[in-house]
Amino acid sequence: MTSLDKLSSLSVFMPAYNEEANISNVVLEACEAAKKIAVDYEVIVVNDGSKDDTGKIVTDLAKKNHHIKLVNHIVNKGYGGAVKSGLDACSKEYIFFTDSDGQFHFDELGRFVKLLSRADLVMGYRRKRMDPFHRVFLAQVLLKIWNYVLFGLTVKDVDCAYKLFPRKVSDNIKLETESAITVTEFIVKAWRLGFVIHQAPVTHYARKFGEQTGGNWRVILRAATDSFHLYKQLQKI
Repeated sequence: MTSLDKLSSLSVFMPAYNEEANISNVVLEACEAAKKIAVDYEVIVVNDGSKDDTGKIVTDLAKKNHHIKLVNHIVNKGYGGAVKSGLDACSKEYIFFTDSDGQFHFDELGRFVKLLSRADLVMGYRRKRMDPFHRVFLAQVLLKIWNYVLFGLTVKDVDCAYKLFPRKVSDNIKLETESAITVTEFIVKAWRLGFVIHQAPVTHYARKFGEQTGGNWRVILRAATDSFHLYKQLQKI
């Protein structure tokens, strides 16, 4: 926990898959926000096997700003794989994890920094989720029940990509999954290790460009399978 208004150093990382229409604005906004709340910073984009110009755009931005870094997956590893690569790439004392689709803005990040005085991990929950009905129902009803039954987890919005924490949290967590359940695994393990979690509301905006990829049944089925494996693993600890 910290009482600082400005962080000593901050890593901002975001997975990206076919986000050429969004990535430039999101990365530049992240840089501006990070400069205001941290003495030193880096902005890391995990290009998860994009088939468009996402990687090239980030490469060009990095040539102009040494704080911007690209982690490139030759093939798509999925959201969980991108999250793991992002965490591994972070080198600063604090880590902020978000998405690259422009559905979150960075103007609420300063409030999260102040909330670190009462928690080890500050995680956002969407005031109003601006997604199709089936995704909202899946996350707000089915996923909550699933996570409570399997893990006893009762957080409001486990997959909200607006999380801030000191590096010590991720350093103590070994992630086994590499799917849509990976963020849940991170939160469950942080909670079981005794890290204090504080939840705070954030604004969620409608996607302007590109298409969502996380709601197809193949992704959901893999996440369900990984959930059972994670459940069995946690029973041994």
